Formats: sequence, structure tokens, C-alpha cells
Amino acid sequence: MDRLEEARQAELEHVETLFDSQVYNLNNDTIYFPIRHHSPACSYHLLRLIEEYKPDTILIEGPESGNPYLDVLSDEATIPPISLYYTYETDQTREACYYPMLRYSPEYVALKEASRLGIPAQFIDLDYHHFSKPKEQEQQHISVQDERLLAGSDFIQRLCHKTNCRSFDELWEKVFEIAGLEKTTQAFVQEVFTYCTLSRMCYTDEQLHRTRDLARETHMRQRIQEAKQAFDRVLVITGGFHTYGLVMPDSSSTSSENTNLSHPSQEPELEPVRKQMYPMVYTFAEADRLNGYASGMPYVNYYEQIWNHIQRHNQSPYHATAVEVLSKLTRKLRESHEYVSTSDAIEAYSMIQGLASLRGKREGGVYELMDGALSAFVKGELTLATDKPLQELQHVLTGDVIGTVAPNRYSIPIVEDFKKRCDEAKLQLRTTGQHKKVLDLYAKPEHRKLSQLFECTTYLVPDFAKRQAGPDWVAQRDMNLVRETWVYAYSSRVEARLIENSLYGGTIQEAATRKMEEAMNSIPDHHSGELAKAMLQAMLMGLQGTSKQLVERVRSALRTDGNFLSLCASLRILHRIHQHRRLLGLFEDQQLPDMVLEAYNNAVDKLLHLSRTNADEHEAIIQGLKLLAMLAESSEERYLDDTFRIHLNELLTDHQLPAQLEGVCIAISSGLGDRPRQEIAERARGYIHGAPEQMRQTALYLQGVFAVARDAFLYEDELLYELNLLIEQLPLDEFMSMVPELRLAFTYFTPMETGLIADRVASLHQVQSEELGRAPVDEQLLQAARSWDEAMRKEFDAWKLT
Repeated sequence: MDRLEEARQAELEHVETLFDSQVYNLNNDTIYFPIRHHSPACSYHLLRLIEEYKPDTILIEGPESGNPYLDVLSDEATIPPISLYYTYETDQTREACYYPMLRYSPEYVALKEASRLGIPAQFIDLDYHHFSKPKEQEQQHISVQDERLLAGSDFIQRLCHKTNCRSFDELWEKVFEIAGLEKTTQAFVQEVFTYCTLSRMCYTDEQLHRTRDLARETHMRQRIQEAKQAFDRVLVITGGFHTYGLVMPDSSSTSSENTNLSHPSQEPELEPVRKQMYPMVYTFAEADRLNGYASGMPYVNYYEQIWNHIQRHNQSPYHATAVEVLSKLTRKLRESHEYVSTSDAIEAYSMIQGLASLRGKREGGVYELMDGALSAFVKGELTLATDKPLQELQHVLTGDVIGTVAPNRYSIPIVEDFKKRCDEAKLQLRTTGQHKKVLDLYAKPEHRKLSQLFECTTYLVPDFAKRQAGPDWVAQRDMNLVRETWVYAYSSRVEARLIENSLYGGTIQEAATRKMEEAMNSIPDHHSGELAKAMLQAMLMGLQGTSKQLVERVRSALRTDGNFLSLCASLRILHRIHQHRRLLGLFEDQQLPDMVLEAYNNAVDKLLHLSRTNADEHEAIIQGLKLLAMLAESSEERYLDDTFRIHLNELLTDHQLPAQLEGVCIAISSGLGDRPRQEIAERARGYIHGAPEQMRQTALYLQGVFAVARDAFLYEDELLYELNLLIEQLPLDEFMSMVPELRLAFTYFTPMETGLIADRVASLHQVQSEELGRAPVDEQLLQAARSWDEAMRKEFDAWKLT
């Protein structure tokens, strides 16, 4: 045990000696400042160090490709949260990542201070593609400032356990954020360096090589050496996990082989890499580590308030922030009609102070704040029904701020066009969260344009907005509505997707047009239904040029499409567009009526093939037949051709026609007057009195009939008598097997119509309709009688009575 203690003491002495000689020696030409990303305490001491050390240049751990954008990041018009959005692609993969900055991020503070002092600053880290692992990472929201090695080390876990901290974040806040504000800069930096170095020592060189940390450190050391040759005083700002590797070049590899492996230049790129980087806005919600972001501190808005108080030289920034947060939380809970009082907030504040004293903290931090809110605001047991205060507290701690990037030559035209159009439409892009917009589509031209903007943007970036209510032209729902309700939310992810779509064009409309044209080219020429749907979508987006191109594509597809369902889909869309052309802002054009007629005629020509269709297609075929029947019954002259009636009659003579389609066809034919109404019941009788297999098709036949002609069952007795006879004659097992299909057949009737049918059935059996819903024998009485019967049988058996 003594040897182990001696080894630990020697290790600590080595770290302390290294700190005094290499890391923090103000007389050296290079000084290292280890940080944790997005730490207000680190930023506070960094400003003090810059003032004392007066460096000639500042080197920052960050992707080298971001150096051209440092002027934009440090511009006065740039307001964090912001991010560098980095994308790279090869022939095999495409990935993206973020390098975010907050007002209190040490990297951002260093850039601003360098700009104020007029000294150069530089990013010195590798770009993301040098150390990415696409198979092991989730590509949805990747950060290059990953701190999982630091937070997950055995040293940190044991330290959390020993100090009774629930997580690394709570430990960090206690030791560095709160206690660090009253320490000297040298003492603070020494503690950060010691903790991070001991965490690093929990990993082997092989592990650090696999994570590419050694490669990054080798590259950063080269940049530091270059800076030493050009400047007298160099300040290096990196994550605390890497500082030891930078000041001890020999420690990062135990052999020359490892050293070579860790350097990216020794690994030839097997395929060319195409990379891009852009400065873009970011949000508090996305920067919060609890939302999946892999580094930095959680509760972004909370620490933003802490930083504000630190800059105002407030001696108790955590107490002041606690008061602000509790006041805002109380107000929000009252707005949500939660029963909270001022005394609850006072009790929560008192609890924060008491917990801080109990836990050995100078002030209560965010974890004391959450514990105090839980105790004071949650009444009774914490459940889904009582956790509203904690949910609101999470929102307050995270915040809803969106940053601003200064106008610059790197601006993406499509993003600028989007923001300009949103500004003209007075859409809220300055805060996160959902916003609602109600549009009067047909009364206000500006609302029609805004609807087209929503349609275009959601086509490019589906996450931006969602239509909650209003006419759905594609699904043909709610067409009677004249207003649209859109819910939208802006975030950096929306901007990132817009950047990705910038290859299609410099404006929202251009990008949507080209993306639509690309999608059109992937649709086979004979799929008229998909092309017609694309044409309708282009019209809703206001892409008139694209829709005109699609008109010719659809017309050509109608002539080659041999699928009945596809032709019916085209007919439905074209007929809808022609019916509501004024609502879509279309002018009178003979092309559209001609296309509707061509789709109708082509669909009619395919009727004779319906007897060989799959059962899964029958529902869609029924809707297509109903559409054709509706047009055939119309008074428009172009539909007066008898071809539809002739083909329908031919279908009814085909003995292989499925029962469900036969029901639809006979109902349509009788409705057109080509066949007598009695034939519906006669065909039903053929199923009912036919062979067992044919009898089982009765329910399917009725489904087809009821889909078109419910009145044949509602007001005529013949079909009702036949179905009643079937039910009376069926054995119980066969009846039970037919019940699901029969129930499905009767779903075509409204509740009022179902009541009318019940009255007719009751009169048929000479009873009141209410009696049909009552069980003939009470269930409990039936069970009792059954138990008595069994008891009597056992007794008879015992006495041998038969």
C-alpha cells in the first residue's frame, strides 16, 4: 500500500513540476491554458491571464479550416450562440459537424480579446474528417469538442463517488465554476491541468491512438512550434485533456511506430475529400449537452446569466442568478395556471442556500437550484402529473436564444434569401420554440405567397414547418377550409439543411425548382400518377415554370401508363386541379381539360383487366371506379361516351371477377340505369345459396355494393331478407368466421342509417328495436344455472342415476 501511495505522490509531483515549468510560467515564451469548453470560470480566468501575460498571438484548439472565418466570428455584429458548420464528403460517405461558441466559451472570449488587442489568433486543430468515425458516431448532431473521454475516466468517476457528486457536471461546477471564482488564476489553472491530466492517465496510448487524440496533439504541437518561431509570447488554449500531450511530446507515444501512426500525414487519404465550412447561427437548445451535444456544460441559459453577473463584477453571481431564475419560473408557472406562490419561490431560495452550506459550496449552483425547486414547487410525489415545474425549469435553464452572424462574404445566398423572405413575412426567427401562423389563402395574395414559401421550405427542409390545419390538396382532405394554420420553428439545423440545399440554387424558389426537377427525372415516364402529384406540389409551391414542364411529362405519361390505379390517381389530381383552378391561381387553359379527358379515357380502357387484380388493390380500385362513375354521370359533354358503361357490363359477365368488385360494378351499373335494381339482390342470392366457398364471399360482395349504393339495403327489402336468411341458416362457426367481413361491410353506413337498419330488422322479427340490443338471458343468471346443472349432474353420477 505504501508503494502505491508513493507512486501516486510521485505522479502528482511530476504533474506539479510540469505545470510550474511548462504549462504556467509567465516567463516562458509559451504558456498553456487548459479549459473545459463553454466554462464561464475558464473564460473569467482567461481574461485575467491575457491581461497579465500580454501574448503576441493566441492559438486555439479549433479546426484549421475555420481560420478564414475568425474575423466574422469576432465581428461586433456577430452575437452568439454561433457555430462553424463543417461538411465533408468522399465517394463513400458524407458527414457534417458543428463547432459552436457561446458568449462565455473560452474560445470565443479569446477571439474577441485578440480582436480588441489587435493581435492574431489562429485555430490549430485538425479538421473533423481526420478523426471522425462514421460507423461509431451518430451523425445527427456531432461536435468536434467531444469531452466523453474526460468525463468518463475512472479517475473522474471515483472522484464523483468520493465527493458525493451525482455527475461529472456537478463535480465540475462545485470544484471549478463556484470555488474557482475566488481562486487566483494560477491556482485555478493548476487544478484544471491536474484533474484533466489524471483523467488522461486512465487511458493507454493505444486507446488515445484509436480516438485520434494523439494525431490531433501531434498536429497542434507542429503549429505551436511554428508560432514560437514567429512570435515571442504565445498563448495556447486547448481542452484540458490535451494539454499534457502538448507539453510532453514524448509521452504521447512509447515508440516511434506509435508516433508515426498518430500523425495524419503518415496516413495517406485513400479517397479525395471535399470539404466546406460556413459560419452560421446556433441555438441554446442545441448547445445544451443534455440535448445530445457531446461536449461542454449543460444548462446554457443559466450559465449565460452567470457570465453576465461575472462581467458586472457581482460578488455573488450564483445567488443573483438563482433569484432571476426562480422569478421567471414562478411567472411561467402562473401563466400555465399552476398553483404556485411567492412563498414557494422564497422557500426554494432558502433551500438553495441551505443545500450549498450542507454541500460545502460558497454559493448554490444549478444542482442546488433544481433540488430546491423540486422540494418547493412539486407538491406531493413526483409523477408525470406533478412534474410541470421541473419541465418549465428545464426550459428556463436551457433558454431559447438564437444567435446572429454578421454579414460577410461567406454568406450563403439561399440562407440570406430565406431570412429576407421570412423578414418580409414577419416570421419569428429570433427565438427557438414553435410559432403559429394563420393564413387566409384565397382572400389575401400575400398570404398565398407565404403559403408557397412554407411549401417550398418544407420541401427542402421538412423540419422547418408543419401544416396543422387547412386544405390538403394532395390527400384531398378538408378542401372546404379557406384558412391554413402553419406551425414553424427555426434552428441551426434548418440553416444547415438550407446550406446543404444550396447546391440546387441561390434562392429558395430556385433550389426547390431544381430539386423538384431532379426528383422528376427519377420518376419513370409511365408513372403518370406520381408525375401528376409532383405537378400539383409544384403548383402549391408556386413553381409555375416547373409545373408547365410537368404538364408535358404527365401528358406523355398518360399515353404510356398501363396501370389502372396510376391512371385513376392522375385523373383524380388533374380533375381536382381543373375544378379548383381559380383557387390555385391558374388561368383558363384548354390543356388541362384535354388531359383530364385523356386520363379518363385511358382508365376506362383498362377496366377489362380488373378481374385479374390482387385483393390488396381492391380498395383503391373501388375508389377509382367511383371516380369514373361520378364523371360518367356528370352532365359534361366530353364524358357522355358509352365506353365506360359497355366495359362495365362486360366485366359483370366475367365469372372470375372478385366478389367485392362485382358488388361495386353492379351497384354502379344499376345506378347508371343500365341494369335493374333487382339484380343487386339476385346476385347476392347467388352467393348466399351457392357453394360453401361462394357463400363465404357474400360479405365481400356486400362491401362492394355498400361502397356505392347503400340505399339498396336501406330502403329495399329484398336484399335485407336475403341477408337475414343467410344469418339464420349459417352454423355458428361459419357465422363467427364471417362476422369480421360483415362488420366491415356495415362500416359504410352512418350511425343514423345503422339505426334505421335496426328498426327494419326489428320489424322483420316483429319485436321492438330496443330488444335487439338486450341479451335474452341475464349473464349472471346463465352462469348460475350452468353451475347448478353441473352440480346436479355430479350428484346424479354419485347416486348412479341416469
